[in-house]
Amino acid sequence: MKTYMMKKEEIKRKWYLIDAKGQILGRLATRIARILMGKNKVSYTPHVDNGDFVVVINADKIKVTGKKMEKKIYYRHSGYMGNLKEISLKDMMAKHPERVITLAVKRMLPKNKTLKHRIKRLKVYAGPEHPHEAQKPELISF
Repeated sequence: MKTYMMKKEEIKRKWYLIDAKGQILGRLATRIARILMGKNKVSYTPHVDNGDFVVVINADKIKVTGKKMEKKIYYRHSGYMGNLKEISLKDMMAKHPERVITLAVKRMLPKNKTLKHRIKRLKVYAGPEHPHEAQKPELISF
């Protein structure tokens, strides 16, 4: 019995469309991360980035459990002393709902050289419209 190892030339990427309406943020992010890594394929090979493209619509209609909407805080720092900025999930959803899903997925992907390539294949949109109809994405429902 021989182990199959996928080569870079054999990669065939598909497009998937995910409707985030009514989905729980963490569970949705783990499923998206698995697709971006290619773990949903039979031909998964750890050292080859064979993940697919993911288009997420209705990012502004996700759910979170518990009191995370008020208590979850996102931090960013400019590098200057005393310049730590913080924003709650509720405010982030009002201003940038796409960023919430992107950050959740990015933090679930492995922190290595393939991270930036994988996160570029994630397209997140706040509303139901997206400009990727030409790629004919396959609708996935969880």
